[in-house]
Amino acid sequence: MDYPDYYRVLGVDRNTSEKDIRKAYRRLARQYHPDVNPGDKGAEEHFKEINEAYEVLSDAEKRQKYDQLGSSYQQWQRMGGQPSGFDWSDWMSSQGHPGGFRVEYANPDLGSDDLFSDFFRSVFGGMGRGMGRGASAHERSTRQSIGGQDLEVVVQITLDDAYHGTTRKVQIGQRRLDVKIPPGAKEGTRIRLRGQGERGYAGGQPGNLYVIIEVLDHPVFRREGDELHCDLKVPLYTAVLGGSVAVDTLNGQVTLHIQPGTQSGQSIRLRGKGMPHLQQTNTYGDLYAHILVQVPTNLSQHERDLFEELRALQTRPTGA
Repeated sequence: MDYPDYYRVLGVDRNTSEKDIRKAYRRLARQYHPDVNPGDKGAEEHFKEINEAYEVLSDAEKRQKYDQLGSSYQQWQRMGGQPSGFDWSDWMSSQGHPGGFRVEYANPDLGSDDLFSDFFRSVFGGMGRGMGRGASAHERSTRQSIGGQDLEVVVQITLDDAYHGTTRKVQIGQRRLDVKIPPGAKEGTRIRLRGQGERGYAGGQPGNLYVIIEVLDHPVFRREGDELHCDLKVPLYTAVLGGSVAVDTLNGQVTLHIQPGTQSGQSIRLRGKGMPHLQQTNTYGDLYAHILVQVPTNLSQHERDLFEELRALQTRPTGA
């Protein structure tokens, strides 16, 4: 039986504080977590080594016994002794002999009989702190629990989807989830699905899933917060004389009345025709229509004559 180097397993030195040991453990446990490395037996074995090392080094009593044993074992090696000749009897736990308690472990994905090494079972009785028969279910499930990591997924929607609200399916590993996207969702809106992230380990809470919204560009409307902007082409005659034009909105067409003498570049506000507020879907922003006066082309000779007559009238001196 060999003496395992638990400090090396966690990548810390012998003077490391319990707080830093915990940090090192959590970092490595996440890296080699079975959910992160499905089917990787090497990662699974290393994960067990990490848990065993933490089980010892995070417990002051076990750590002291382990360090004392290590000093004796290293002294034996320096004297030329072989591992097979080391007297382990002084260090054996009363629970480590055949017929002692079996290991209990909260996570059924890893075989409980293989969770701890022969060294651990012999020296520490084969039981993690709070994991014996007398331990409560809560103690067994939380001793080495690791909370699952939060996950993120980006979902693209159209501006129409953002206006009306929609549902999207997302794939997380083998799971398919329906995600409800509320009206008024913006670029970068984060929708949290509690407990749908990475699975927790050994009783740890699962992480959350965050759905990040990406809104695609619209061919007509430009969005600024809850306001919408669009360009509205108006015939020259309507701009000069006034009239009505149809305006598309995300909720159907409306009629806009153009005042006589409307200038190109002028903006007209349509109240409540913008985007719904994300948290107040009965409240809407405004739509701004930016007038683009269309100058007629390909005039007939008669039309040109009429424009020439208008120009003459505009340039005629007052009172002439």
